[in-house]
Amino acid sequence: MAHKTIDTRGRSCPEPVVMTKQALTKITDGQITVLINEEVAKENVTRFVESSGCEVEVKKNEEEYKLLITKG
Repeated sequence: MAHKTIDTRGRSCPEPVVMTKQALTKITDGQITVLINEEVAKENVTRFVESSGCEVEVKKNEEEYKLLITKG
């Protein structure tokens, strides 16, 4: 099972979605953690991941979101 972390902090949409999509295409199953610090990017990545048939768990601390995406 693969696990990778993608740091998209400081990047504007659509870049976080594109980076997440690229990471998901490289694995058949596993988990990807995406670090995001913008609300809009979090919403867009979450929507993309769910429409791709993957599961996503969103955690938030004071400065950023951590999206744990499970594929497969």
